[in-house]
Amino acid sequence: MYLKQPKKMLIVNILDILRKYSDAEHRLSQADIAAKLKNEYDMETNRKTIKPNIMNLIDFGYDIEYTENVRANGSVVYTDFYLNREFTDEELRILIDSLLFSKYIPYNRCKKLVQKIEELSSVHFKYKVRHITSIPEKYPKNNQIFFNISIIDEAIEKKRKIQFKYLDFGVDKKLKTRKLADGSDKIYCVSPYQMAATNSRYYLICYNEAHKDISYFRVDRIKDISLTDEKAYPIKRVYGCENGLDLPKHMAEHIYMFSGESDTVIFRADKRIITDIIDWFGTDVVFMNDSENEIDVRVNVNLSAMHYWAMQYANYVKILSPQSLVDTIKNDLRGALEKYDKR
Repeated sequence: MYLKQPKKMLIVNILDILRKYSDAEHRLSQADIAAKLKNEYDMETNRKTIKPNIMNLIDFGYDIEYTENVRANGSVVYTDFYLNREFTDEELRILIDSLLFSKYIPYNRCKKLVQKIEELSSVHFKYKVRHITSIPEKYPKNNQIFFNISIIDEAIEKKRKIQFKYLDFGVDKKLKTRKLADGSDKIYCVSPYQMAATNSRYYLICYNEAHKDISYFRVDRIKDISLTDEKAYPIKRVYGCENGLDLPKHMAEHIYMFSGESDTVIFRADKRIITDIIDWFGTDVVFMNDSENEIDVRVNVNLSAMHYWAMQYANYVKILSPQSLVDTIKNDLRGALEKYDKR
């Protein structure tokens, strides 16, 4: 129980009660509010005091709904008060699920974020999610991720370069700093343009002058990031980004966030994977030569990503063009078969 509150705190405490206990499915009468004021704040009050304070909250801009009931004697009773929320419970559930199944947020941070999201609704919402548990902490996490995001955001806003080290897993299953040939830590200096979430991971999209091309880095693998005084390389000078970065188009072409050129690819697919094709490449794909069981598909896609995807769906897909990609996949399939033929 709280300490006894001064009367001037009444309006604040009423708002706190509405935030904590009310929603469209759980409405409060003035008697309910009076009881909670007594039990939680040790404040004695009545309807004549509660109603004017709620009306003041409405005048201040709070979205509070209520019902007016007319009695037989003509008097009006105000009841069924509840605070409209910025988010529906269904929207909050989607946000929580996204956190729980992320592969880059450390468990403890994820748990705290879920608790903050729960507080955006009433206490009744917490009861709905109390049985949800996160995926076990199988993967080592980089606790610098939120600091990384902050620095990258600042760099993009100020159009400045960033530098950082990058982490890879060792055979001991621990994250280790990527090294140069001489054993020293490799330092990356890039021009950041955007961050994007795909395949349950968070990526930095940037220009790497060492490669003269767009590069991608997992934000959760970045370590010891810092903002430099050097101006970022203008994105309009990057080949293919003369009009800026078209993120939806870029993500559709780079389904695995591989660097390298994009090109038009035509492949023949089993019609049973049409849903998978649209899930991966979006609705801009072009379907051609529709037959009973197969269909030809034309996409504009990063060739390295398409190579990887075609190998993943090798039982359902045959690349038709470009010939260079056909030859590469043939060689990889032969190499894979040889490994299995060896005794």
